[in-house]
Amino acid sequence: MSIPEKEIEKISKALKNDGVIAFPTDTVWGLGCLVRNPAAVEKIYRIKSREKHKPLILLASRLEPLLPYVDPMPELVEKLVKKYFPGALTIVLKKSEKTPGYITSGYDTVGIRVSKHPIFIEMLEKAVKNHVLATTSANISGEKSVSCKNDVETSLGNDVDYILDDYGILAEGKESSVVYIDKDNKIKVLREGAIDLGEYIQ
Repeated sequence: MSIPEKEIEKISKALKNDGVIAFPTDTVWGLGCLVRNPAAVEKIYRIKSREKHKPLILLASRLEPLLPYVDPMPELVEKLVKKYFPGALTIVLKKSEKTPGYITSGYDTVGIRVSKHPIFIEMLEKAVKNHVLATTSANISGEKSVSCKNDVETSLGNDVDYILDDYGILAEGKESSVVYIDKDNKIKVLREGAIDLGEYIQ
């Protein structure tokens, strides 16, 4: 299934006008906006009633567009990326100067992930110039993540500028695992999720 050109145009226009969109991913549904749009980032926090100390992550259709936003990757990260990207793993790394502080809640790190959901990938490749969005899960903070469009429409529909259809390719319903690689090149699990990283944890 290919996204109609009219829908791509609507998404692109919404994003350029400080918009927030909702979309399916391979894990759960997400909310996103353009990376360099502080007004839209503020809107995400408002829609979700999200606390300001909780950062957003950068979600992309492939790895390459994410690289300018982070420092050079340690060897362990390269191994994880090779094995689990695209997929249900978010890796928290030292951010580069290109990553705005309003996305990372002032922290010097940023989470990155590459989705393998084909509709999301097509949307990013066609509607977003740099193929990266600042994102979080499409739910009110503190409530359960959602895995279908109807739930997004029910909880956030009046506040989101555009909701992308999943075209029958459902989210799997389990959040990504989130890991941080410390200065000793060891993995710290920040959130248990869809991927078991036991073999890498000492």
